[in-house]
Amino acid sequence: MLPIVDKPTIQYIVEEAVASGIEDIIIVTGKGKRAIEDHFDNSFELEQNLLEKGKLELLNEVQKSSKMVDIHYIRQKEAKGLGHAIWCARKFIGDEPFAVLLGDDIVKADKPCLKQMMDKYERYNSSIIGVQWVPDNEVSRYGIVDGKAIDNSFYSVRNLVEKPKKGRRTFKPSNHETLHFKL
Repeated sequence: MLPIVDKPTIQYIVEEAVASGIEDIIIVTGKGKRAIEDHFDNSFELEQNLLEKGKLELLNEVQKSSKMVDIHYIRQKEAKGLGHAIWCARKFIGDEPFAVLLGDDIVKADKPCLKQMMDKYERYNSSIIGVQWVPDNEVSRYGIVDGKAIDNSFYSVRNLVEKPKKGRRTFKPSNHETLHFKL
């Protein structure tokens, strides 16, 4: 629920999903995360109060988060990491394509980043991950991919290492230039 300017980070994520055409969102929560559910729920008392006072513009703003999309919640009973959180949602996802959105980096673009990734998925019918270049001295802080350029800003992943140790070569040298991208 960390705010960025005037709204929680998670709302930016949900808004990007909606702008990309996503109709159902699953939020995997854990202990102490009720504020997320409350944020996307109706606030009957507040809404009624604003309606009675004729503050319709403010009412519309309050209702926006609860009306933009269908949100479903799944509880992760133990914090076992991102992979486990996705596993917890497996029955809801089934065999359908899905996106995992994290609030680590918020991308402002004319065409939402998620929509760009969905378009690549449609073209290549393959898993797509968004990455960001990092300098060599920050490699140990991130999941790192070694990619081969396919076209403009699009790479095929050759290798993946989760937070490689400092001072260790991340990928074996070869006849290509290795670029490090954080997940």
